[in-house]
Amino acid sequence: MTQLAGPTDPAADARWPDVKPRKGFFTDTSICIGCKACQVACKEWNHNPRVGDLELLGSSYDNTGSLGASTWRHVAFIEQGRERIEQARESGRALVDLGMPGVGAPKTADPVPDTAPPDTPEFRWLMSSDVCKHCTHAGCLDVCPTGALFRTEFGTVVVQADVCNGCGTCVAGCPFGVIERRRDGTAAPKGKRGERKGEQPDVPNLGVAQKCTLCYDRLVDDQTPACAKTCPTTSIKYGDHVDLVALARERVAELHDQGRTEARLYGANELDGVGGTGSVFLLLDEPEVYGLPPDPRVPTADLPQMYKLAGLAAGGMIAAAVLSFLGRRP
Repeated sequence: MTQLAGPTDPAADARWPDVKPRKGFFTDTSICIGCKACQVACKEWNHNPRVGDLELLGSSYDNTGSLGASTWRHVAFIEQGRERIEQARESGRALVDLGMPGVGAPKTADPVPDTAPPDTPEFRWLMSSDVCKHCTHAGCLDVCPTGALFRTEFGTVVVQADVCNGCGTCVAGCPFGVIERRRDGTAAPKGKRGERKGEQPDVPNLGVAQKCTLCYDRLVDDQTPACAKTCPTTSIKYGDHVDLVALARERVAELHDQGRTEARLYGANELDGVGGTGSVFLLLDEPEVYGLPPDPRVPTADLPQMYKLAGLAAGGMIAAAVLSFLGRRP
């Protein structure tokens, strides 16, 4: 049985005979310009169908809203005013006071950096390219009854569409709400041609769970995933997971030295409820602002405790039954 919680090498834990260095993403939202090139490249490479009628949402310059079965990269646009920016810096400063994230002791020979915060702007956009987290302990993989989801030699999680039976158990198992079954538009009204609104003919893998594969087909050929290859600002970085986490910590320290205390990492803590994630993010506000859970936890992490409690309950019931039987004997 694989490890259910805590730090581990997911590929080695999956018993791969030839384990590769774990791969992942580091998404630096501080330099994202919201161009959506990553989102387009992802759709084109993976032949993912269009979602809806490409109408902008009322809440943002966006037409997809979130990740889904046909949207494996999603760029969010979040408007913030001065008050919210100040709150973000204050909450980030509280994390710094707690010692997070730690990046080692400062060199005594270096001059003390000026950490005075820059002037607070009246308005800003937070732009973030979200993607599957490829968790160390992936809830979707753990609960799949058919083995449709598997752990690759690179530590990523991939869906085998031809094995998936569309039960949707993985959808409930993901603490991030990433994985989805591809819908066919049956809830929408039919148009003049008999097609349902937003539906496209010959859409592949209808009813099957779908999500980002971290371009597994490219990884096996030693190529960079399409989204990272396309990103014009290097906001999306791809590489060995351990190197990306180190780079992310250095970037946070750099922003803190500039007085931007709102910068923080998400997914880099291997002691969290999913054992850390393969996709690490640098955020400029609290996770909830980006639609991310502040304390994600894989459902199977509690299995040992649940088994223990169930065993105690069963033992108590057996003991009560035995005592009841013995008490009735003359």
